[in-house]
Amino acid sequence: MSKQYRLHLLLSLFLCVLTISTQAVAAKREFYELKIYHLKSKDQESRVDNYLKDAYIPAMHRAGIKDIGVFKPVTSDTASGKRIYVLVPLKSLDQLVSLPEKLQKDAAYQAAGKDYIDAEYKNPPYSRIQSTVLRAFEKSPVMKKPNLSSPKSDRIYELRSYEGHTEKIYWNKVKQFNAGNEIGIFDRLGFNAVFYGEVVSGATQPNLMYLTTFSDKASRDAHWKSFGDDAEWGKVKSMPEYQNNVSKNVTLFLFPTDYSDY
Repeated sequence: MSKQYRLHLLLSLFLCVLTISTQAVAAKREFYELKIYHLKSKDQESRVDNYLKDAYIPAMHRAGIKDIGVFKPVTSDTASGKRIYVLVPLKSLDQLVSLPEKLQKDAAYQAAGKDYIDAEYKNPPYSRIQSTVLRAFEKSPVMKKPNLSSPKSDRIYELRSYEGHTEKIYWNKVKQFNAGNEIGIFDRLGFNAVFYGEVVSGATQPNLMYLTTFSDKASRDAHWKSFGDDAEWGKVKSMPEYQNNVSKNVTLFLFPTDYSDY
């Protein structure tokens, strides 16, 4: 075997391994389900709280799904009304589809969640559940728990949804986050982003969503000022290829419940 042939063979093997590794990394992008409970009363809120805390989250942990976030709108956020937001990280869409059957077979879940699960039609625990399914961005493939030490009641979790005029324009905004390094800028400035996601199924498509976190409202405002003043962001937002790529920005301010995983 000639030296040239051996080098060619080694190069081929290296490229093969590199391709497989790249595909493996790409396959690790998570999915998320964001469930929103729409509530009519404090009684419904209490019943859903008890269900999530005592039945749902423990059962999800037993099923191997950790780091479930549960949030409520801050008092001043009256536009969102009485709602509870539940963010669930998933390894695959198959995992999402298989969850109901797993929960049905979990005896501890069935017992702890009886009030919610067996509620009569005359007294339901919620008005409606809204579900959005997302796929993690290429440059932020997995969820990151925020590094915050402030009391949960003081924290501000900012959930943003950027809607696009068309699918093509929406994908341009996704590209701005990835190739344009908007994610990197947020990371450098300490925005403590939990996730960035492409909406796969939801009510306001085409749109993306992301969740950033701050120790309190003052910290949130200071971080956004630093972002607006950042030189790199100034260059990115001025690039011709990234102009007019958001038709609507919906921003919600949330705080974590005391039983949320973060």
